Amino acid sequence: MSILDRHIGRTIVFSTLLVFGVLMSLFTFITFVEAFGDLGKANFGLVAAIKYVLLSLPRDAYELFPMTALLGTTLGLSSLAVDSELIVMRAAGVSLLRIVGSVMKVGVVLMAIAVVVGEVVAPVTEDLAQRGRAAATQRGVAQLKDRGLWLRDGSAFMHVGEVLPDLTLLRVNIYQFDDDTRLRRQTAAQSGRYEQTHWRLEDVSQSWIEDNKVHSRRLESDQLISVLTPDMLGVFAVKPEGLSGWHLFRYIQHLEQNKQDTSRYNLALWHKIMLPLSTGVMVILAIPFVFGQLRSGALGSRLLIGIVLGLAFYLINRVFGYFGLLYGLPPALGAILPAALFFVLALVMLRRVA
Repeated sequence: MSILDRHIGRTIVFSTLLVFGVLMSLFTFITFVEAFGDLGKANFGLVAAIKYVLLSLPRDAYELFPMTALLGTTLGLSSLAVDSELIVMRAAGVSLLRIVGSVMKVGVVLMAIAVVVGEVVAPVTEDLAQRGRAAATQRGVAQLKDRGLWLRDGSAFMHVGEVLPDLTLLRVNIYQFDDDTRLRRQTAAQSGRYEQTHWRLEDVSQSWIEDNKVHSRRLESDQLISVLTPDMLGVFAVKPEGLSGWHLFRYIQHLEQNKQDTSRYNLALWHKIMLPLSTGVMVILAIPFVFGQLRSGALGSRLLIGIVLGLAFYLINRVFGYFGLLYGLPPALGAILPAALFFVLALVMLRRVA
């Protein structure tokens, strides 16, 4: 790596860290305000809220990578422009393409960090955050990692293996005890769906103890009246934003086998694929409008443009995908099109300043 690469890279990295700190402070406050609505509910106190916010930071950082890359690159290059360093580089015979190459080396590092955060760090911390919040806000319901939900309902204990996106229950087991805490009846069902006031269990097998003998029977369906409601289960359903790309792919296959709507999960998968690429696009986009005003020294205006472009991409990337789902567009198109549009814009601007 040449002296030029190190100098440009060091400047952009410092600026990116500065922008990252400001954005994370803002989004940490927003996340805490959002969690504040559950404060005091069941066991969700101030300590639980702070823990939830801290564990949510990697998810927020991951989603902010494109905006951070755009603003950090803009601020770094603008500081070089204000000190006339970019003009000196061009006067010394350094081509725009050479400078773009130096900037993109930093962009590749940011893309790699985005992949690590999105595939390794954020899924783990987000899982802990959501489980902790759900357990704290839902009194009497506990969720163990990969072991489903446990609920106490009077003298009975219920175990639910999985909650599907439409809140269908899979692998339901109910254990009923007498006053002496002896097991008297066990009910197992392959699935359960809520119908107005009760759960409709399907493919049911029951065993109970009577007259010192164990009796059993099988039923196509049965009713279950329980304190467990769909509103309570909503917080335990798998959220696509908290899964890594590989787990999303496997979970989509699982949902298809259970005849569930997978469009939201497919969109999340494509967003996972596109976010590192979008980070690279934002780095490229920052270059031309800094070089287009090399002699103006208008650092404030460049930062304002960068903020507007960053917010525009953040909003378009979030809204367009769900807008596409609403009107039946393929999830891949909804995830790819925003990044593709901004990439074309970056190339057009680069051509104008070349």
